[in-house]
Amino acid sequence: MCYSAQVKAAHHAYVKLTGSQIDIEQILEVYGFRFEDPGIRIARCVDHWFDDPKTPGEKKIHKLIADSRKVEISKLEQELFALRKRLAEAQRKLAVKPTKAATESKRIATDKSGRALKRLERLKDSRSHASDARIFPMHYAPIVVEEDGKRLVRLARYHCRPAGKPASIDRQFPGLYNARRDNLEKFWKGQFGLSHALMLVDSFYENVDRGGRNAVLHFVPRPADTMLIACLYSEWKDPKGGAGLLSFAAITDEPPAEVAAAGHDRMIINLKPENVGAWLSPKGRSSEELQAVLSDRQAPFYEHEVLAA
Repeated sequence: MCYSAQVKAAHHAYVKLTGSQIDIEQILEVYGFRFEDPGIRIARCVDHWFDDPKTPGEKKIHKLIADSRKVEISKLEQELFALRKRLAEAQRKLAVKPTKAATESKRIATDKSGRALKRLERLKDSRSHASDARIFPMHYAPIVVEEDGKRLVRLARYHCRPAGKPASIDRQFPGLYNARRDNLEKFWKGQFGLSHALMLVDSFYENVDRGGRNAVLHFVPRPADTMLIACLYSEWKDPKGGAGLLSFAAITDEPPAEVAAAGHDRMIINLKPENVGAWLSPKGRSSEELQAVLSDRQAPFYEHEVLAA
């Protein structure tokens, strides 16, 4: 399972590598949803696409980003004020008489304050960071889709909710950010051969078991090059007339020898550039042809490092 990936950060890379164009209206809609629901997480590298807006649509997105950041900063500052009061109160009680409750209150206030300060510092920092492009399940990331012969870059949630399924499927099946290749014509039959997408990735991360402990491995292709990840997407509609959802899953298959040797049994599929056109326009193609596209993949050596254990 690819639980995290480092997506391509620069918007011009999508245009150059896939001949696509940015779907400003769709991205504006997603940013509008995020302003209403701060729980929506968008890869911050996408925010930087609109640092120097030119068109009316880009300017609207830029304003939504700035406004939502101000709201979040204000909430964090209020949270920090309350945590500092809690910490001071706990310290006052401990100075009089050490108690388990006051000690625990001090610990909680200290830990939460530290996390809030880090988040606040990041929100106020306008510089780009490598981690801005890292996504996790339920985050929104750029994908490339083809519609009416035109390739478009849109924002979609990295955890696919198939059309027609209830929203509760998100909790019922928490692993739907990946689609197993051996299940494409079963569970994913509503998307395979109908709605394909591409995710551009520089590297990916996996959880592996190392002697009973979890380790996070960071895999990077060598020679370094953009990975063209085969994905499925779905346009889910709220049956009660609410907002829709564009979401996707990356397809996984058996890993190459070096990934398997590192301890992981699945891997996202890295398409060859010459097969991107066939993958993004699946309608009318046979299952056998599409499966052949998935088999004919790029094969760099995937070097890894252990980030945590």
